[in-house]
Amino acid sequence: MDGEIVWQKSFGELSAFHGTASSPLLHGDRLIIVQEQQRAASFIAAFDRRTGEELWRTERDTQVGWSSPAAISVTTDDGEERDEIIVNSQHHVIAYAPEDGRELWRASGTTFEVIPSPVVGHDLLFSTSGRAGPTLAIRPGGNGDVTDSRIVWTAAKGSPFVVAPMLVGDYLYMVNDMASVITVYEAKTGEVLWQERLGERMREGFSAAPVAFGGKIFFTNDNGETFVIKEGPDFELLHVNRIGERTIASPALVGGVWYIRTDGHLWAIAGEGS
Repeated sequence: MDGEIVWQKSFGELSAFHGTASSPLLHGDRLIIVQEQQRAASFIAAFDRRTGEELWRTERDTQVGWSSPAAISVTTDDGEERDEIIVNSQHHVIAYAPEDGRELWRASGTTFEVIPSPVVGHDLLFSTSGRAGPTLAIRPGGNGDVTDSRIVWTAAKGSPFVVAPMLVGDYLYMVNDMASVITVYEAKTGEVLWQERLGERMREGFSAAPVAFGGKIFFTNDNGETFVIKEGPDFELLHVNRIGERTIASPALVGGVWYIRTDGHLWAIAGEGS
């Protein structure tokens, strides 16, 4: 905690035209890194979190993506309990074994420039991709190509380009940031419950992750407008809060205080007595 560097690793020159954006994933004693590239081999790799020793590396046949990996625990159809590292990526959602990096399964259907990370719940994982492209609900725990066997439902369009969906209770919330439209699905079945526009239509108008708190869902667009939606199967817009500055960073809610970084300030917003 004194700032001394314990270890560091160089991956050499990276060939991703927006740079790297995938967050590292800590899984037990392993630190999992995903790097998608254009002119070199994309890969997923694991490092010892204490020493930095590379434990395994698996090349990936994908390019151009910025999604972060997710770890899940599943029970397979054979009754085996195992962990899976899920990567939402170009053309495929792929699961890897965290102990050695071998590919466990893959499902096809995603498109290009995959940014949103997978979301997990109700024994499903939800993958979105592309500029308002498809959404896939996949039952994990399979083996090999599971495209025809474990995709439970799909939605052909309306997915977010940048912002990952949010699963709250039985409902999957996602904002199509190419048109400023929010869609809410019944997560288990894919039934559309409602769809509404949030503010003015903007191309790539949402960047910040949504936040759920106190029975409300908060969506903030790049203009600094926060739309407060009542949680549930029916649409109800409770408030629109305007901070008045461009906002693309995701907010943090800690100890009853909202921390919001805009292009000009760091804001701390709290109720009286906080």
